[in-house]
Amino acid sequence: MQRIMTDTEYYNLIQPYRDAMKLLLTRLEVLNHTIYETAESKSIHMVQNRIKKKTSIENKLITRGEKPTKDNAKNMLMDIAGIRVVCYFIEDIDQLIHMLKNQSDLILIRESDYISNPKPNGYRSHHLIVGVNVFCLDASEYYPVEIQFRTISMDFWAALEHRISYKKQYDNKEQRVAELLRYSNILRDMEKEFEKYKD
Repeated sequence: MQRIMTDTEYYNLIQPYRDAMKLLLTRLEVLNHTIYETAESKSIHMVQNRIKKKTSIENKLITRGEKPTKDNAKNMLMDIAGIRVVCYFIEDIDQLIHMLKNQSDLILIRESDYISNPKPNGYRSHHLIVGVNVFCLDASEYYPVEIQFRTISMDFWAALEHRISYKKQYDNKEQRVAELLRYSNILRDMEKEFEKYKD
């Protein structure tokens, strides 16, 4: 299937998503330093962000059997803009999510709680897709931004799992999934032990 999104079309596509992501990053920064009294008590350890690259957008649409056009990207993809928020403890994640859900100018589009319901291989994270209102000269429109909330231990596990498993095929898939789940549970138990000292 021909890739027909030009570089100019891609640039025009991502600009409002970049603006939406910046607005949400600012919101998270404000929440992090206003909710908590001291630097030591802040909930966010690290924030990462990215805009999906042109080839990634095209490949995702092609995989879905769709033409890789600007319109299809806008209409079908919810993760063009992405933010990863790494917190210290699950309680921190819960509080931030609660605060974001109460922001009247944000729209909750989708929510997936893989902390309460981990994936079979042990992946844990809490995903939100929120609509952010981006204002132009004479109009405004909501653009989706995906936010992944993880603790440090969840992020550690996910980074290593991605490194060893991404786009690889293994003969002993069931055994590998069981091993990954075991490591995830070990990290979860360690995290619970550390929670005893957080106050």
